[in-house]
Amino acid sequence: MVDVRIASSRSTTKSTVSTEISNLVTPGDVITADTGFMRGHGTYMEDEKLYASVAGVVERVNKLICVKPLKTRYNGEVGDVIIGRILEVGTRRWKVDTHAKLDSVLMLSSVNLPGGELRRRSEEDEKMMRTYLKEGDLISAEVQSVFSDGVLSLHTRSLKYGKLSQGQLISISPSLIKRRKTHFHNLPCGASIILGNNGYIWICPTINEETEQTGGYEQNLEPIQKSDREVIARLRNCVLALAEHKMMLYDTSVLYTFEASLKYSVKETLKPEVMAEVIEVTQQRLEREGT
Repeated sequence: MVDVRIASSRSTTKSTVSTEISNLVTPGDVITADTGFMRGHGTYMEDEKLYASVAGVVERVNKLICVKPLKTRYNGEVGDVIIGRILEVGTRRWKVDTHAKLDSVLMLSSVNLPGGELRRRSEEDEKMMRTYLKEGDLISAEVQSVFSDGVLSLHTRSLKYGKLSQGQLISISPSLIKRRKTHFHNLPCGASIILGNNGYIWICPTINEETEQTGGYEQNLEPIQKSDREVIARLRNCVLALAEHKMMLYDTSVLYTFEASLKYSVKETLKPEVMAEVIEVTQQRLEREGT
């Protein structure tokens, strides 16, 4: 019998394995009555007590207390790895959608030209901007700076950044991306994944290191083998399962979820009950190994 279920009828059953978050608050919760702390984002003062104004996790930095929302638009920080989509080609700059409150900016002076050339940008380069990146292109980049109005300035000066070729784009909440030293991973299952700090995740066939030295503007449009497509589809379903159960995403959690899903077909991993079982196995393994 064919299993046919519409999205609105999906079960929201969560995994029975859960960990208590001691610093989780909801709007109106008292964070502290100590007047020695400074009020940060997501908080307000009343009757000499500090309250939470949003649902999220309390973060303390010295005497500053703020609440990081569980679900929010991306708030960029310098050094973040992001995935974005070109929205507009302008005068010496590209406008990029990065899942933030405002569109980000990629300046012509902040990119490597084809071949990895480092030189002053000329008027000829400005005329060629659309041949490098045009509307709709997906790119990987790094946050170079944050302007006073909150707009992010990006750069792609490293050869690991640039235009993305063939693969699968997934959008999840940025709060579920765990900050690591690197967000580019070649997984042993035969696929590469970029975990953007902005909540955009890119899954593609394993990148060949020898073909990276192109300046980031040449796209490989060769047909992808069926086996690679199945791996990408399974990884995509694993990422959605982790996000559905509000688990942090990083290379280890994604790989453990992938391995736990191998006893099911790719199509079966979309079923809510299968998702819950796979996530439970992943949680137990992460807790057992302390990762």
